[in-house]
Amino acid sequence: MKTIDANNQTLGRVASAAAKALLGKHSADFAKNVVAKDGVTIINASKVRISGNKKLDKDYIRYSGYPGGQKTETYAMLTARKGEQEVIRKAVLGMLPKNRLQSERIKMLVIEN
Repeated sequence: MKTIDANNQTLGRVASAAAKALLGKHSADFAKNVVAKDGVTIINASKVRISGNKKLDKDYIRYSGYPGGQKTETYAMLTARKGEQEVIRKAVLGMLPKNRLQSERIKMLVIEN
């Protein structure tokens, strides 16, 4: 189990390190069609650093598939609703390959405050 400390690190750096570890790129027996055995734990998620004015400007968009079903939420609204864990999870999920193994890999991610 690999541990990443998010204390005073930017969101992108933490997410890219976690995605790399979830892919198994750090191991000698790396194969892109196999899920790595080791999981990743991110500690101090509430202390992750956001640069600039992203708390108000960064948008998270989701769409239900119905007309008028597009919903937009800012970084501040998402962290108030779900916490910093969800922001980090979304960032790591966006860095993983979009294939059948994506859901198995994201389940191996544990985020702690």
